[in-house]
Amino acid sequence: MIFKQFKDGSCDIEFSWKERILLLRKGKLHFTDESFKNFTNMFVKMAMDWQLNFNDKLKNKITTENDTLEGK
Repeated sequence: MIFKQFKDGSCDIEFSWKERILLLRKGKLHFTDESFKNFTNMFVKMAMDWQLNFNDKLKNKITTENDTLEGK
């Protein structure tokens, strides 16, 4: 999977054909311990970069457990 971050703080997550087929067949992605460690390290770095690119309104927004995720 590839995370493509844009200057406005938004992001596309692109999946390879192999990942799409796995998701369709199994309904999940499985990470080994090492690949999950690498994934989380990359994700935390991206989260830090995203925070820098968000506008001031979003930088100061607090997310609660009642908020929902909306994909487009």
